[in-house]
Amino acid sequence: MPHSIRLALFVTATTLGLIGTGVNSASADMPERDEREHLRVCADGNNLPFTNREEQGFENRIAQLLAEDMGNPLTYVWAPQIMGFVRNTLELRVCDVIMGVAAGYEFVQGSNAYYRSVYSLIVPEGSDIEITSLNDPSLQDRRIGVIAETPPVVPLRRAGASIKGYPLQVDTRVRAPVKDAIEDIVAGITEGAVLWGPIAGYYAAQQEPALKVIPLVDDTTGAHLQYRITMGIRHGEPQWKDTLNDFIDRRQDDINAILADYNVPLLDRHGQLIDEGARDSE
Repeated sequence: MPHSIRLALFVTATTLGLIGTGVNSASADMPERDEREHLRVCADGNNLPFTNREEQGFENRIAQLLAEDMGNPLTYVWAPQIMGFVRNTLELRVCDVIMGVAAGYEFVQGSNAYYRSVYSLIVPEGSDIEITSLNDPSLQDRRIGVIAETPPVVPLRRAGASIKGYPLQVDTRVRAPVKDAIEDIVAGITEGAVLWGPIAGYYAAQQEPALKVIPLVDDTTGAHLQYRITMGIRHGEPQWKDTLNDFIDRRQDDINAILADYNVPLLDRHGQLIDEGARDSE
């Protein structure tokens, strides 16, 4: 998810920033660059909590950490995460890495995963909806917001929830469906929402009072709610991949600390929630 996993779903467009169409074969056949004078990052300029032009997102901060580790200046190529994002950025070779990509997305080569997270339920404090799986009978007739075409939609329908949908494919310069979903909870239009974990944790904490986030770690519906997030690069760049994997291995604790600052629900390799005081590396 990250930036939907809309490349695969919603952990992409409004979450992970990974929209694309196909791989440019001519570009893929070009030799790997030997030297990198800058860390050139492909990113959406209006996609918090991941990235924005003011560099306030957690992927901005991780990119800065990477640039400092490499000893190179950090530069961005900004593009809205709409159809063609990968093709018009990474595959044109105007930038070299997308900071948040769901593992297994075929149009990029992924680094090792640098975090795992899970779709989560957001409810007001004091809500009587206390679930960690979407097959819970207490969801019957409850007003729940969800982004269209994302993994929670089908199990929510099966559970009998009254769904309020928000669009998946949007230009982030003009639409903010995630914010709409959060504002509807605050206004009492919905009783909760099921969103990708990093988005849920970030926006829930922005409210006054803060909303409650319940990671759906015990889900038994078979829906794909957990994702491993990597850094996406072009195919055919093994040295660049090794550089990123080495950075992730050495700086995992620093990465986890940044993610904790944004209230990202983190999972260990077994899919269990990592406690705030024990954010170990993968």
